[in-house]
Amino acid sequence: MAGIQLKNVVKSYAQGKTQLQVIHGVDADIADREFVVIVGPSGCGKSTLLRMVAGLEEISGGEIWIGDRVVNDLEPADRDIAMVFQNYALYPHMTVFDNMAYGLKIRKMPVAEIKTRVDKAAAILELGALLERKPRQLSGGQRQRVAMGRAIVRQPQVFLFDEPLSNLDAKLRAQTRIEIQKLHRELGITSLFVTHDQVEAMTLAQRMLVMNAGRMEQFGTPEEVYHRPASTFVASFIGSPPMNLLNNAPGGRAGAILGIRPEHLDVGSTGWEARVETVELLGAERLIYARVGGEQIIVRVEESGPSPAPDSIIHVAPREDRLHWFDAGTTKRI
Repeated sequence: MAGIQLKNVVKSYAQGKTQLQVIHGVDADIADREFVVIVGPSGCGKSTLLRMVAGLEEISGGEIWIGDRVVNDLEPADRDIAMVFQNYALYPHMTVFDNMAYGLKIRKMPVAEIKTRVDKAAAILELGALLERKPRQLSGGQRQRVAMGRAIVRQPQVFLFDEPLSNLDAKLRAQTRIEIQKLHRELGITSLFVTHDQVEAMTLAQRMLVMNAGRMEQFGTPEEVYHRPASTFVASFIGSPPMNLLNNAPGGRAGAILGIRPEHLDVGSTGWEARVETVELLGAERLIYARVGGEQIIVRVEESGPSPAPDSIIHVAPREDRLHWFDAGTTKRI
Protein backbone atom coordinates (compact mmCIF):
# COMPACT_ATOMS: atom_id res chain seq x y z
CA MET A 1 0.00 0.00 0.00
CA ALA A 2 1.11 3.59 -0.57
CA GLY A 3 0.04 7.20 -0.30
CA ILE A 4 0.28 9.78 -3.09
CA GLN A 5 1.91 13.19 -2.87
CA LEU A 6 1.48 15.93 -5.43
CA LYS A 7 4.11 18.64 -4.99
CA ASN A 8 3.55 21.81 -7.02
CA VAL A 9 2.46 19.75 -10.04
CA VAL A 10 2.31 21.76 -13.27
CA LYS A 11 1.24 20.84 -16.81
CA SER A 12 1.88 22.98 -19.89
CA TYR A 13 1.40 22.41 -23.60
CA ALA A 14 3.32 24.09 -26.41
CA GLN A 15 1.12 26.58 -28.25
CA GLY A 16 3.18 28.01 -31.06
CA LYS A 17 6.14 29.74 -29.46
CA THR A 18 4.47 29.98 -26.06
CA GLN A 19 3.45 27.54 -23.35
CA LEU A 20 -0.21 27.12 -22.38
CA GLN A 21 -0.36 26.17 -18.71
CA VAL A 22 -3.37 23.96 -17.87
CA ILE A 23 -2.44 22.71 -14.38
CA HIS A 24 -1.24 25.41 -11.99
CA GLY A 25 0.87 24.08 -9.13
CA VAL A 26 -1.35 21.51 -7.42
CA ASP A 27 -0.27 20.39 -3.94
CA ALA A 28 -2.03 17.50 -2.19
CA ASP A 29 -1.05 14.80 0.28
CA ILE A 30 -3.22 11.68 -0.08
CA ALA A 31 -2.83 9.24 2.76
CA ASP A 32 -2.29 5.50 2.42
CA ARG A 33 -5.66 3.69 2.04
CA GLU A 34 -7.55 6.98 1.52
CA PHE A 35 -10.31 7.43 -1.09
CA VAL A 36 -9.98 10.87 -2.68
CA VAL A 37 -12.29 12.25 -5.38
CA ILE A 38 -11.08 14.88 -7.86
CA VAL A 39 -14.15 16.85 -8.91
CA GLY A 40 -14.79 19.81 -11.17
CA PRO A 41 -16.50 20.88 -14.40
CA SER A 42 -15.47 19.73 -17.87
CA GLY A 43 -12.12 21.17 -18.90
CA CYS A 44 -10.91 21.96 -15.36
CA GLY A 45 -7.90 19.62 -15.59
CA LYS A 46 -9.06 16.80 -13.33
CA SER A 47 -8.47 13.98 -15.85
CA THR A 48 -5.15 15.53 -16.90
CA LEU A 49 -4.06 15.46 -13.26
CA LEU A 50 -5.10 11.81 -12.92
CA ARG A 51 -3.32 10.87 -16.15
CA MET A 52 -0.13 12.47 -14.84
CA VAL A 53 -0.34 10.30 -11.73
CA ALA A 54 -0.85 7.30 -14.02
CA GLY A 55 2.11 8.23 -16.23
CA LEU A 56 -0.06 8.68 -19.32
CA GLU A 57 0.79 12.41 -19.42
CA GLU A 58 4.22 13.88 -18.80
CA ILE A 59 4.40 16.45 -16.04
CA SER A 60 5.91 19.86 -16.81
CA GLY A 61 6.93 20.74 -13.28
CA GLY A 62 6.82 19.55 -9.68
CA GLU A 63 6.90 16.01 -8.32
CA ILE A 64 4.52 13.08 -8.01
CA TRP A 65 5.27 10.57 -5.28
CA ILE A 66 3.69 7.13 -4.93
CA GLY A 67 4.80 5.64 -1.66
CA ASP A 68 8.46 6.49 -1.14
CA ARG A 69 9.27 6.92 -4.86
CA VAL A 70 9.23 9.94 -7.16
CA VAL A 71 7.49 8.53 -10.24
CA ASN A 72 7.88 11.48 -12.65
CA ASP A 73 10.03 9.49 -15.05
CA LEU A 74 8.61 6.00 -14.49
CA GLU A 75 6.53 4.25 -17.15
CA PRO A 76 2.92 3.47 -16.20
CA ALA A 77 3.73 -0.24 -15.90
CA ASP A 78 6.40 0.54 -13.29
CA ARG A 79 4.20 2.70 -11.02
CA ASP A 80 2.24 -0.19 -9.45
CA ILE A 81 -1.12 1.36 -10.27
CA ALA A 82 -4.31 0.01 -11.84
CA MET A 83 -6.70 2.23 -13.80
CA VAL A 84 -10.44 1.92 -14.49
CA PHE A 85 -11.65 3.92 -17.49
CA GLN A 86 -14.99 5.36 -18.55
CA ASN A 87 -15.34 3.07 -21.58
CA TYR A 88 -14.57 -0.26 -19.83
CA ALA A 89 -11.90 -1.17 -22.49
CA LEU A 90 -12.76 -4.89 -22.45
CA TYR A 91 -11.63 -7.33 -25.13
CA PRO A 92 -14.87 -8.33 -26.93
CA HIS A 93 -13.61 -11.77 -28.02
CA MET A 94 -12.53 -12.81 -24.52
CA THR A 95 -14.64 -14.19 -21.68
CA VAL A 96 -15.03 -12.29 -18.42
CA PHE A 97 -12.46 -14.62 -16.83
CA ASP A 98 -9.93 -14.02 -19.63
CA ASN A 99 -10.45 -10.26 -19.57
CA MET A 100 -9.74 -10.20 -15.86
CA ALA A 101 -6.80 -12.59 -16.17
CA TYR A 102 -5.16 -11.06 -19.24
CA GLY A 103 -2.76 -8.69 -17.45
CA LEU A 104 -1.61 -11.48 -15.14
CA LYS A 105 -1.00 -13.83 -18.06
CA ILE A 106 1.16 -11.16 -19.75
CA ARG A 107 3.24 -11.10 -16.57
CA LYS A 108 3.57 -14.89 -16.85
CA MET A 109 2.01 -15.48 -13.45
CA PRO A 110 1.36 -19.16 -12.57
CA VAL A 111 -2.03 -20.44 -13.75
CA ALA A 112 -3.11 -21.46 -10.25
CA GLU A 113 -2.34 -17.98 -8.85
CA ILE A 114 -4.25 -16.34 -11.71
CA LYS A 115 -7.31 -18.47 -11.00
CA THR A 116 -7.14 -17.70 -7.29
CA ARG A 117 -6.97 -13.96 -7.88
CA VAL A 118 -9.73 -13.91 -10.51
CA ASP A 119 -12.03 -16.08 -8.41
CA LYS A 120 -11.50 -13.83 -5.38
CA ALA A 121 -12.19 -10.64 -7.36
CA ALA A 122 -15.24 -12.24 -8.98
CA ALA A 123 -16.60 -13.14 -5.56
CA ILE A 124 -16.13 -9.59 -4.25
CA LEU A 125 -17.89 -8.13 -7.32
CA GLU A 126 -20.55 -10.88 -7.60
CA LEU A 127 -19.32 -11.92 -11.04
CA GLY A 128 -18.85 -15.63 -10.31
CA ALA A 129 -21.79 -16.71 -12.48
CA LEU A 130 -20.63 -14.56 -15.42
CA LEU A 131 -17.03 -15.70 -15.85
CA GLU A 132 -17.70 -17.62 -19.09
CA ARG A 133 -19.72 -14.85 -20.76
CA LYS A 134 -18.42 -12.41 -23.37
CA PRO A 135 -18.75 -8.63 -22.83
CA ARG A 136 -21.61 -8.38 -25.38
CA GLN A 137 -23.69 -10.63 -23.09
CA LEU A 138 -23.33 -8.23 -20.14
CA SER A 139 -25.14 -5.09 -19.05
CA GLY A 140 -23.26 -1.80 -18.71
CA GLY A 141 -23.06 -2.20 -14.95
CA GLN A 142 -21.70 -5.72 -15.26
CA ARG A 143 -19.07 -4.58 -17.78
CA GLN A 144 -17.93 -1.87 -15.40
CA ARG A 145 -17.61 -4.45 -12.61
CA VAL A 146 -15.45 -6.59 -14.91
CA ALA A 147 -13.23 -3.56 -15.55
CA MET A 148 -12.91 -3.06 -11.80
CA GLY A 149 -12.20 -6.77 -11.37
CA ARG A 150 -9.37 -6.55 -13.89
CA ALA A 151 -7.86 -3.78 -11.75
CA ILE A 152 -8.37 -5.67 -8.48
CA VAL A 153 -6.51 -8.82 -9.60
CA ARG A 154 -3.38 -6.77 -10.16
CA GLN A 155 -3.27 -6.02 -6.40
CA PRO A 156 -1.75 -2.57 -7.04
CA GLN A 157 -0.68 0.05 -4.53
CA VAL A 158 -3.06 2.61 -6.07
CA PHE A 159 -6.41 2.56 -7.92
CA LEU A 160 -7.13 5.33 -10.42
CA PHE A 161 -10.73 5.79 -11.64
CA ASP A 162 -11.37 8.09 -14.63
CA GLU A 163 -15.12 8.89 -14.64
CA PRO A 164 -15.98 5.15 -14.54
CA LEU A 165 -19.72 5.64 -13.98
CA SER A 166 -20.53 8.26 -16.61
CA ASN A 167 -21.84 5.72 -19.14
CA LEU A 168 -24.34 4.21 -16.68
CA ASP A 169 -27.94 5.29 -16.12
CA ALA A 170 -28.91 6.99 -12.86
CA LYS A 171 -30.04 3.83 -11.06
CA LEU A 172 -26.91 1.88 -12.03
CA ARG A 173 -24.68 4.80 -11.06
CA ALA A 174 -26.15 4.78 -7.56
CA GLN A 175 -25.81 1.00 -7.29
CA THR A 176 -22.23 1.00 -8.56
CA ARG A 177 -21.26 3.80 -6.14
CA ILE A 178 -22.33 1.52 -3.31
CA GLU A 179 -20.24 -1.32 -4.79
CA ILE A 180 -17.18 0.94 -5.06
CA GLN A 181 -17.56 2.02 -1.42
CA LYS A 182 -17.84 -1.61 -0.35
CA LEU A 183 -14.82 -2.50 -2.49
CA HIS A 184 -12.70 0.18 -0.83
CA ARG A 185 -13.73 -0.94 2.65
CA GLU A 186 -12.72 -4.53 1.84
CA LEU A 187 -9.45 -3.83 0.00
CA GLY A 188 -8.34 -0.55 1.57
CA ILE A 189 -6.29 0.44 -1.50
CA THR A 190 -5.41 4.12 -1.95
CA SER A 191 -7.79 5.46 -4.60
CA LEU A 192 -8.10 8.55 -6.80
CA PHE A 193 -11.49 8.92 -8.46
CA VAL A 194 -12.28 11.58 -11.09
CA THR A 195 -15.81 12.81 -11.72
CA HIS A 196 -17.67 15.93 -12.86
CA ASP A 197 -20.69 14.88 -10.76
CA GLN A 198 -20.65 16.68 -7.41
CA VAL A 199 -23.25 14.29 -5.93
CA GLU A 200 -20.97 11.37 -6.83
CA ALA A 201 -18.05 13.19 -5.22
CA MET A 202 -19.96 13.94 -2.01
CA THR A 203 -21.17 10.34 -1.58
CA LEU A 204 -17.88 8.57 -2.39
CA ALA A 205 -15.09 10.77 -1.06
CA GLN A 206 -13.31 10.59 2.25
CA ARG A 207 -11.74 13.82 1.02
CA MET A 208 -12.39 15.71 -2.18
CA LEU A 209 -10.12 17.88 -4.32
CA VAL A 210 -12.16 20.56 -6.10
CA MET A 211 -10.61 21.77 -9.38
CA ASN A 212 -11.37 24.93 -11.33
CA ALA A 213 -9.51 26.05 -14.47
CA GLY A 214 -6.46 23.96 -13.61
CA ARG A 215 -6.24 25.13 -10.00
CA MET A 216 -7.10 23.38 -6.76
CA GLU A 217 -9.84 25.46 -5.15
CA GLN A 218 -10.23 23.33 -2.01
CA PHE A 219 -9.11 20.01 -0.55
CA GLY A 220 -11.11 18.66 2.37
CA THR A 221 -13.79 16.30 3.58
CA PRO A 222 -17.23 16.53 1.94
CA GLU A 223 -18.53 18.11 5.15
CA GLU A 224 -15.79 20.77 5.15
CA VAL A 225 -16.28 21.58 1.48
CA TYR A 226 -20.07 21.79 1.80
CA HIS A 227 -20.28 23.72 5.07
CA ARG A 228 -17.20 25.95 4.65
CA PRO A 229 -16.59 26.45 0.91
CA ALA A 230 -13.28 28.19 0.25
CA SER A 231 -14.57 30.32 -2.65
CA THR A 232 -17.69 31.31 -4.53
CA PHE A 233 -16.79 28.70 -7.16
CA VAL A 234 -16.85 25.89 -4.60
CA ALA A 235 -20.03 27.29 -3.04
CA SER A 236 -21.82 27.32 -6.40
CA PHE A 237 -20.42 24.00 -7.68
CA ILE A 238 -20.89 21.82 -4.59
CA GLY A 239 -24.50 21.39 -3.53
CA SER A 240 -27.69 20.67 -5.44
CA PRO A 241 -29.25 23.15 -5.77
CA PRO A 242 -26.21 25.40 -5.38
CA MET A 243 -25.64 28.00 -2.69
CA ASN A 244 -27.37 31.34 -3.21
CA LEU A 245 -24.78 34.08 -3.80
CA LEU A 246 -26.02 37.65 -3.41
CA ASN A 247 -24.01 40.75 -4.30
CA ASN A 248 -26.59 43.12 -2.86
CA ALA A 249 -28.24 41.25 -0.01
CA PRO A 250 -30.46 43.31 2.31
CA GLY A 251 -28.27 44.30 5.25
CA GLY A 252 -25.18 42.94 3.51
CA ARG A 253 -21.55 44.03 3.88
CA ALA A 254 -19.96 46.50 1.46
CA GLY A 255 -17.58 44.77 -0.95
CA ALA A 256 -18.69 41.27 0.09
CA ILE A 257 -20.84 38.52 -1.41
CA LEU A 258 -23.32 36.81 0.89
CA GLY A 259 -23.77 33.04 0.53
CA ILE A 260 -26.68 31.08 1.97
CA ARG A 261 -27.75 27.50 1.22
CA PRO A 262 -31.37 27.05 -0.01
CA GLU A 263 -32.18 24.88 3.03
CA HIS A 264 -31.04 27.65 5.39
CA LEU A 265 -33.71 30.12 4.27
CA ASP A 266 -36.94 29.94 6.28
CA VAL A 267 -40.27 31.05 4.83
CA GLY A 268 -42.35 33.00 7.36
CA SER A 269 -43.77 36.38 8.27
CA THR A 270 -40.45 38.21 8.58
CA GLY A 271 -37.24 38.49 6.60
CA TRP A 272 -36.41 39.46 3.04
CA GLU A 273 -39.31 40.27 0.75
CA ALA A 274 -39.16 37.97 -2.28
CA ARG A 275 -41.31 37.65 -5.39
CA VAL A 276 -41.96 34.02 -6.40
CA GLU A 277 -41.13 33.09 -9.99
CA THR A 278 -41.81 29.34 -10.01
CA VAL A 279 -42.01 26.31 -7.72
CA GLU A 280 -40.59 22.83 -8.42
CA LEU A 281 -41.92 19.75 -6.63
CA LEU A 282 -39.16 17.19 -6.03
CA GLY A 283 -40.83 14.39 -4.10
CA ALA A 284 -40.31 15.13 -0.41
CA GLU A 285 -39.34 18.77 -0.98
CA ARG A 286 -40.12 21.88 -3.00
CA LEU A 287 -37.73 24.38 -4.53
CA ILE A 288 -39.05 27.94 -4.61
CA TYR A 289 -37.38 30.19 -7.19
CA ALA A 290 -37.83 33.83 -6.25
CA ARG A 291 -36.22 37.26 -6.56
CA VAL A 292 -34.92 39.47 -3.81
CA GLY A 293 -34.41 42.85 -5.43
CA GLY A 294 -32.86 42.00 -8.78
CA GLU A 295 -31.19 38.75 -7.67
CA GLN A 296 -32.58 35.23 -7.90
CA ILE A 297 -32.63 32.97 -4.85
CA ILE A 298 -33.66 29.34 -4.36
CA VAL A 299 -35.45 28.27 -1.18
CA ARG A 300 -35.76 24.61 -0.23
CA VAL A 301 -38.86 23.71 1.81
CA GLU A 302 -40.60 20.49 2.81
CA GLU A 303 -43.27 19.19 0.46
CA SER A 304 -45.83 19.14 3.28
CA GLY A 305 -45.76 22.92 3.62
CA PRO A 306 -47.86 25.39 1.60
CA SER A 307 -46.83 26.06 -1.99
CA PRO A 308 -46.77 29.78 -2.88
CA ALA A 309 -48.26 30.87 -6.18
CA PRO A 310 -46.08 32.34 -8.95
CA ASP A 311 -45.82 36.15 -8.73
CA SER A 312 -46.85 36.14 -5.06
CA ILE A 313 -44.79 37.85 -2.34
CA ILE A 314 -43.23 35.76 0.44
CA HIS A 315 -40.81 36.56 3.26
CA VAL A 316 -37.65 34.52 3.75
CA ALA A 317 -35.34 34.78 6.74
CA PRO A 318 -31.72 33.58 6.46
CA ARG A 319 -30.41 31.68 9.47
CA GLU A 320 -27.78 33.93 11.01
CA ASP A 321 -25.48 31.06 11.96
CA ARG A 322 -25.46 29.76 8.36
CA LEU A 323 -24.25 32.85 6.52
CA HIS A 324 -21.11 32.72 4.36
CA TRP A 325 -19.15 35.79 3.28
CA PHE A 326 -16.83 36.01 0.28
CA ASP A 327 -14.58 38.82 -0.91
CA ALA A 328 -16.13 40.36 -4.03
CA GLY A 329 -12.71 40.93 -5.59
CA THR A 330 -10.90 37.65 -4.93
CA THR A 331 -14.09 35.50 -4.54
CA LYS A 332 -12.33 33.77 -1.61
CA ARG A 333 -13.95 33.08 1.75
CA ILE A 334 -13.68 35.87 4.30
